[in-house]
Amino acid sequence: MDADHAAADELRRLRGGFDAAAEDYQRTRPVCPPRLFDDLVEQAGLEPGDRVVEIGCGTGQATVPLARRGLAVTAVEPGTELAAVARRRLAGFPATEVVTSSFEDWRPGGAPVDAVVAVNSLHWVDPALRYAKPHDLLRPGGALAVAGCLWARPTDADPFWTEVQEDYQAVGFEGDPPPPPERIGPRHLPPEAERLFEEVASLRYPFEVVYRADDYVANLATQSGTNALGEPRRTEFLTRVRHRLESLGDPHLTATFVGLLTVGRRR
Repeated sequence: MDADHAAADELRRLRGGFDAAAEDYQRTRPVCPPRLFDDLVEQAGLEPGDRVVEIGCGTGQATVPLARRGLAVTAVEPGTELAAVARRRLAGFPATEVVTSSFEDWRPGGAPVDAVVAVNSLHWVDPALRYAKPHDLLRPGGALAVAGCLWARPTDADPFWTEVQEDYQAVGFEGDPPPPPERIGPRHLPPEAERLFEEVASLRYPFEVVYRADDYVANLATQSGTNALGEPRRTEFLTRVRHRLESLGDPHLTATFVGLLTVGRRR
């Protein structure tokens, strides 16, 4: 197996981990703030009734806000359990459809769409199709909107957020701790997208989420970085964090995030 195939298989494995914890994913994952969705609609030039394709909708955390703004969303989700949760949550929006498929394998029908939206999902798409397929789906002048949430750690954050890094280090977690929110700047379209899309907006939205201790651990269990640890390190990591929280009396935790939105217009 060559390196590209091995990387693709690992991507699919990690992506599939979300499906095994669909209910926890829905309950504990941060949802981008409403202002981000208002700006997405405005910057993409969307009107009620416009047709949107969403890449990797998960449990519908972005689909629901888009549907509430009157958009007709076709949400493509490879995870069977995630898609089932999304369908249940979107039952009151007849113009919205959830399709169980990877974005790479999905074969759309009908006319070009007004926008393609990816929230916390575009990085999971095969790089060869990541920007080319949205470009092919869009009408001339249609918009690609890429959004997501990044963890941040303010300098005055609760000591827990510094101390828990010991648990990450103990199991060999890769990557750096979250930076302060002011160090997370807006994201721009990468060079490989610039020939296909003209960037029209790049915005950021700091926000907070309060977690109960159990919900925070459940959130950690849904994260791809946690699943990438493999066993027994994954269980060891979650157990360490759980014990740390128990020693603190199972506190409520205020987590800081920065929402990001980048919108490009199809060339």
